[in-house]
Amino acid sequence: MGFFNIFSKDKKEALDKGLDQTKQSFFSKISKAIVGKSTVDDEVLDNLEEILLSADVGVNTTLRIIEKIQERVSKDKYVGTTELNQVLKEEIASLLEENNTGDYKDFSIPKQDEPYVIMVVGVNGVGKTTTIGKLAYQLKKQGKSVMLGASDTFRAAAVDQLKIWAKRVDVPIVEQGMNADPASVAFDTLQSAKAKNMDVVIIDTAGRLHNKINLMNELTKIKNVMKKVIPTAPHEILLVLDGSTGQNAYEQAKQFSLATEINALAITKLDGTAKGGVVIGISDQFKIPVKYIGVGEGMEHLQVFNKVEFVDSLFKG
Repeated sequence: MGFFNIFSKDKKEALDKGLDQTKQSFFSKISKAIVGKSTVDDEVLDNLEEILLSADVGVNTTLRIIEKIQERVSKDKYVGTTELNQVLKEEIASLLEENNTGDYKDFSIPKQDEPYVIMVVGVNGVGKTTTIGKLAYQLKKQGKSVMLGASDTFRAAAVDQLKIWAKRVDVPIVEQGMNADPASVAFDTLQSAKAKNMDVVIIDTAGRLHNKINLMNELTKIKNVMKKVIPTAPHEILLVLDGSTGQNAYEQAKQFSLATEINALAITKLDGTAKGGVVIGISDQFKIPVKYIGVGEGMEHLQVFNKVEFVDSLFKG
């Protein structure tokens, strides 16, 4: 049914192209691992474990996948190496289903009387500001009015970059320049958005020192100040991670999830890495839904993550 038809042809092509490096690396290694083998034995499973780890699926998730395949081999008595790709595809899809990730169909937001507030967090360099700009573009395409708030005030470049994106996408922005109080910027942004009946507010936050308590305290302060304007805000705390950083992305997810209540993930730069397995591992280990993935530089290359499309593309060909 319709899950396979959710994305338009060009979006499917962008996803296929974005995962190309992961696919080439992944399946060339699998092909080598099963040379001369007719069945999935312990040696094949050991090799598969190494391959999953090299794609940054993560240790715990890799072990879960291997255990599931072992159960299949034991139950079915005979699993040929020609069937391995299909079995692996089914187990990865099952894992994503179990973790309830990738159920988003479009860039829609819940209907409500007040602006829907998205607070975006993540370390510098992961593509946070770019993701905000692309998300604003996609939401605007859906007919939503969007306002940006420049609460990453520790770097002048961060404010300037967000202003460039606001102009490019043609959405209003609230900013007070470098060294302004981040919570004050967030407060003013929500007040303005509420007064103007905006549909969505996206708040950028500081991205450095993710392992330092002062930054995490700042995030808590921003959240508390926003609640003074809209008691239910923020409705979404979106953590942006760079998929190409592999295990470092796991550490960032751990640090931020300990510090604040992350309820959505955006994983960027998948087109520039062979480590696309990070999507599978992070969603499994942290039980936080992957909502968006970045598969290219263009505005259209921020996509809503759909598990069926992702797995289908990963195993295509």
